[in-house]
Amino acid sequence: MTVSRVINNSGYISQDARVRVEAAVAELQYVPNTLANSLRFKQTKTLALILTDITNPFFTTLARGVEDAASDAGFSVIFCNTDESEVEQDKHLTVLIRKRVDGILLVPAGSTSTSMAFARQRTVPVVVLDRTVPNACIDTVRCDSEHGAYELTRLLLELGHSRIAMLSGPPAVSTASDRVAGYRRAMAEAGASLCETLIFSGQFTQASGHSMAEAAFRLNPPPTAVFASNNFIAIGAYRAVRKAGLRIPEDIALVAFDDLPPALVLEPFLTVAAQPAYEMGRKATELLLARLAGQLPPERQEIVLPTELVVRRSSGDKLLKK
Repeated sequence: MTVSRVINNSGYISQDARVRVEAAVAELQYVPNTLANSLRFKQTKTLALILTDITNPFFTTLARGVEDAASDAGFSVIFCNTDESEVEQDKHLTVLIRKRVDGILLVPAGSTSTSMAFARQRTVPVVVLDRTVPNACIDTVRCDSEHGAYELTRLLLELGHSRIAMLSGPPAVSTASDRVAGYRRAMAEAGASLCETLIFSGQFTQASGHSMAEAAFRLNPPPTAVFASNNFIAIGAYRAVRKAGLRIPEDIALVAFDDLPPALVLEPFLTVAAQPAYEMGRKATELLLARLAGQLPPERQEIVLPTELVVRRSSGDKLLKK
């Protein structure tokens, strides 16, 4: 009992006894069996974060927010990556639930609610980050993608652009569909003719951004501006612009969703709708911990964070009429 009180820092123990126990622990290099504690208290003090692309700086920043908030509360985090695959997502969920994680933070790979139902049937709390899942009554923390896309599109319209290519992600992913909706709303409000051939759907990858931009440049007439719906698509589009011998912003404007961390760029250049990735990760973790502690009403909670329009050189000045 004395050893248990020292190791778990619980109950009264004299300073002399504490010193002797800590010395013995150090000498024997004793490591407490956390599995035994988890069986006793029915809690592993472990959360899981399932991401769609851990290589994307947006998600690594989000993950840092999750880890910091979890660490502050005495929890560890297991990280998983799905590569936008619902099959991989379901595999990870099965393994994590078997490992008795206390809660799951999930960036869903698609729009189906099967995975969420699987977790809830096993009474494992889930908080969805960044995206939404239709018809799933589940806690969510996300940004207002629709309004961020609206602001970016309106900026380009105010600069004189009317042929704006929209390079989007998978239509089944809520962030992609929301950003297309914001683009459409801004075009409609401005009375600009909406050409469906200017809207491209692909993946949230550099390769997809490159191929969609090349397809946009083959249009007649070509676009005068490109809206990339995430940072990886923007990088791919930028490379396609360079390959075509064009200059940004002199020949074509480029804007995007999601900023790049300052440590990755020598000089910020891209006009973006920036999302507070770190804050999103931290708030989602705090929401999950509150749910675990029974501090929330049973109704679904949703936190919607604002985006920030950051105007830089890639959007250029007023479009010169030729």
